[in-house]
Amino acid sequence: MTNPVLLAHAHYKELKSSRYTLAVLPWGATEPHNLHLPYGTDIIETDRISAEAGRIAAGRGARIIVLPTIPYGVNTGQLDLPLTINMNPSTQRAVIQDIIDSLSHHGIEKLLILNGHGGNDFKHIIRELQPHTAIFLCTANWWQALDARTFFDIPGDHAGEMETSLMMHLSPDTVLPLGEAGKGEERKLRIRGFQEGWAWAPRQWSKVTADTGTGDPKASTPQKGEMFFRAVTEKIGNFLLDLDAADLAHLYEGDEP
Repeated sequence: MTNPVLLAHAHYKELKSSRYTLAVLPWGATEPHNLHLPYGTDIIETDRISAEAGRIAAGRGARIIVLPTIPYGVNTGQLDLPLTINMNPSTQRAVIQDIIDSLSHHGIEKLLILNGHGGNDFKHIIRELQPHTAIFLCTANWWQALDARTFFDIPGDHAGEMETSLMMHLSPDTVLPLGEAGKGEERKLRIRGFQEGWAWAPRQWSKVTADTGTGDPKASTPQKGEMFFRAVTEKIGNFLLDLDAADLAHLYEGDEP
């Protein structure tokens, strides 16, 4: 039996005698990524990162199962872009609640939502759901696990050098030639508080960027993408191992058994 089990690829023959304590729920989005990356970029990246990080953790003893990737994210600011699919936060909450209810029957003690889309924010959902379940809930954004500037000249925020390089490595057949990509130039909100970062408002994406990208992809290479993929999955894999091994009764420093 291969471990970790990707639930979508697993068989009842294997699962009926297995026990897993940590589940990973990858979560992406369906939206345009500049002119050269596919609408499923966030899905492909998060699916592959979750699978590889899970494989690393399981190879070191974690009792982990990786759930199928959710393909729709919060895209309320992109609805005027063709065939962008939005899932509201309230819908995400209902989906997570149903998944928790299902996992609670099967011995899962911890659930990590591994996020691959900047429009998703699961913190408030976890705060709302945690008091009502014994499953420990947490979330992580994979692109924040490492300092991307170590690997890329200008990583970019959306479909820039980081994402393009990663997709060149993970799914080269879906990436158009860089000569067909837009420049990824971003227009900022005029108000100073937003520019300084201490105030926030959702962005109307069609007014932010002409090509839906924010970040210039011209310096992207598959070699940069492979280096980042190996490093980020190693980092997340070790986190998963630590998370699985953690004693929920003694999570805090000084709270010794």
